[in-house]
Amino acid sequence: MSREGSGKPSAESEAHAEAALIAARKGKATRARERGENPFANDVTAGAPLVDLAEVRAHFASVRGEDGRYDAARVEAAPFRVAGRILFLRSFGGVVFIRLRDRTGELQLYCEQGALAGWERLDDLDLGDIVEAHGKAMATNKGELSIRAEGLRLLTKAYRPLPTKTSFKDVESRYRMRYVDLVANPPVASVFRARTAIVSALREFFDARDFLEVETPTMHPIIGGAVARPFVTHHNALDMQLFMRIAPELYLKRLLVGGFDRVYEIARCYRNEGLSTRHNPEFSMLEFYQAYATYETLMDLTEAMLRHVDEKLAAKLPAEHGGWVAPRTWSFERFARVPMAEALARATEAAGLPPEVAQRVSDDDAPIKEWAKTAKSKGREIDWSNFRSGAKKCESAGERVFCAYEYLAEPFLTRDYRSPDGTRSAPVFITDYPFEVSPLARRKDADPALVDRFELFIDGRELCNAFSELNDPEDQDARFRAQVEKKARGAEETMDYDADYIRALEHGMPPAAGFGMGVDRLVMLLTGASSIRDVILFPLLRPEALGAAL
Repeated sequence: MSREGSGKPSAESEAHAEAALIAARKGKATRARERGENPFANDVTAGAPLVDLAEVRAHFASVRGEDGRYDAARVEAAPFRVAGRILFLRSFGGVVFIRLRDRTGELQLYCEQGALAGWERLDDLDLGDIVEAHGKAMATNKGELSIRAEGLRLLTKAYRPLPTKTSFKDVESRYRMRYVDLVANPPVASVFRARTAIVSALREFFDARDFLEVETPTMHPIIGGAVARPFVTHHNALDMQLFMRIAPELYLKRLLVGGFDRVYEIARCYRNEGLSTRHNPEFSMLEFYQAYATYETLMDLTEAMLRHVDEKLAAKLPAEHGGWVAPRTWSFERFARVPMAEALARATEAAGLPPEVAQRVSDDDAPIKEWAKTAKSKGREIDWSNFRSGAKKCESAGERVFCAYEYLAEPFLTRDYRSPDGTRSAPVFITDYPFEVSPLARRKDADPALVDRFELFIDGRELCNAFSELNDPEDQDARFRAQVEKKARGAEETMDYDADYIRALEHGMPPAAGFGMGVDRLVMLLTGASSIRDVILFPLLRPEALGAAL
C-alpha cells in the first residue's frame, strides 16, 4: 500500500525526492502492464453505465440525517459503477478506504479483503490515480455513504503525486499548473464554475431580449474600437500587417448599419499593456449595441443585467454564492447616477480644495503642498505627483477635468456614495464625460462639450463603459483625424483613421447606444477575487525553465 508522506521536502532534496516518487509510480505502471492491464485504459464505455458520484448521493438523500450521516439500515444495497480520482487512501488491516472525486463531488469506496476481486492490486494504487469501481451501496458505522467495492481497476496512473492543501500555495506555481491547482484547491474550481455560470447568464439575459449573438474578426487591418496599444502580427499569404483586436466595437456598429438592431459579442480581446491585478493582455469582453436607445436606456439595462447574473449565480452555486456574498462591502440595492462634474465638485469640497484645483494643478506656482496638507487633514490621500504629471500632458480643458476626476474623485467613490443604510458602498454610474476623452461617443445636445457616456464603478473598480453612439459621419471623421494628429505628436494609445467605418456611417446608422464590459472583472466582482489571474484559467506568465523529462 502507498505510504507517501505529506510533509514538504527540504529545498536541497525536493527534486531527488520527487524523482524517486515518479520512478516508484512508473514501476507500478510496469507491473500493471506485466499483468496484461493497461495503466492508461480507455475502454470505460463497456459494461454498466458510469454513474456520477453526486447521483449516488442524490439516490439516498431521503435517508441522510440533519447531521450529514446516512442511516445504514435504510441504505439499500443498490448496484453502482463509478469512476474518479483518488484523493485519500488508507488501510486498516483487511479494509481499505478510498476517497474518489469526479466532476460532481466526492464519495467513498469501502474495499474489504475477501469481497474485492484483485485485492492485492491495491498496493499499486496511489493518490491522484484515476480508477473505476463497481459494487453496492452501503453506509459505514459512522454513517458515511460508500460503495462496497466488488471490482476495482486502474484507469490512469498518475506519475506525479498530488500536492497537499498546505504545500501548494505558491501563487505563480498555482497559475502555471492550474491543472494541479484545480485538484488541490477546490475553491479555485468553484470560481471557474462560477465563470461559466456567469457567461451563460449573460447570454440568457441578452437572448431573452432578442439580441443576436455574433462573431467579428479578431485580426484587424487598423487599430480601432478603443484607445490601447495593440499586439502586431503578420499575414504571410497577403503580406500585410494586422493587429489583434483591442475591441470589437467598430465591426458591431457596422452591423447596426446592416439592420441588426440588437447585437452582442463575448469577444476575446488583446491589449499590449502591463500586467497587474486588474489587467491581463488577453481578456474577455462583452459588448452589445442597441438601436433606438440612449446611454440612459443602457443604465437601466445594466442594473437589470447585473442583478440577473448574480441571481442566476446564486441559483447555480448556492453554497459558494453565500460565501462570496457575506464579505461584500457593496450592494446592488441602489445604483447612483452622477455627472462627472458633480462627482468632481463633491470630491473637491470633501477634500477642502478650491474649485480651480483641476485647472491650476499643472501650474508651476500651484500650492501643491498646501493642498496636500488640507486634503490629508480631511482623510484624503491624493497622488499629487502623478496627478500633476498627468495634468501637464493635457491639451484641453476637458482632458484636465477628466484627469482631475481620476485623482480627486474616482479613488473615493466607495466613500462618497453609500447604500441607503450607509453600511455598504453603492455602484456609481459616472456620466457626461468630456468629448475630448470619448472619441466614439455622441455629443450631448444640451452641452456639446460633453458626451452621453457612463462608466460604472463598483467597489472602487471600473466595470463597464457605455455611451450613446456617434452616428454623424462628419463628426466621426473629425474625431478620427484628431486621433491621427495625436499619434503624429507621439501619443501611443490612439486609434487609426477607419475610412470604411466612415463609409458605413454615410449609409446611415440608426440612433443607438453601446456597452462594453470586461467579463473577467465581472467574475472578480461576483466571486470576491482580488486578482484577474484568479479568474483566468491560464494567465500569461514568463516562460518557465523546465528540465528534461524524467
